[in-house]
Amino acid sequence: MASQQDPTDNNWKKSSYSAANGDCVEMATAGSSVVAVRDSKDPAGPVLRFSATSWSSFIKSAHLGEFPEV
Repeated sequence: MASQQDPTDNNWKKSSYSAANGDCVEMATAGSSVVAVRDSKDPAGPVLRFSATSWSSFIKSAHLGEFPEV
């Protein structure tokens, strides 16, 4: 999903459960309706953008264990 707003470097967040080596997924908001996701190993690399509704649904499903093989 494209967005006119890009997240700034200071609002990227990663899980407190991530390892010290930094290999993890980071997320940031880009406006009120877009969530951006990137690989922490390559902060200048590609950024995936999801609607806030889709991201919320994904997180809820993950918490419910709907992706056991991941």
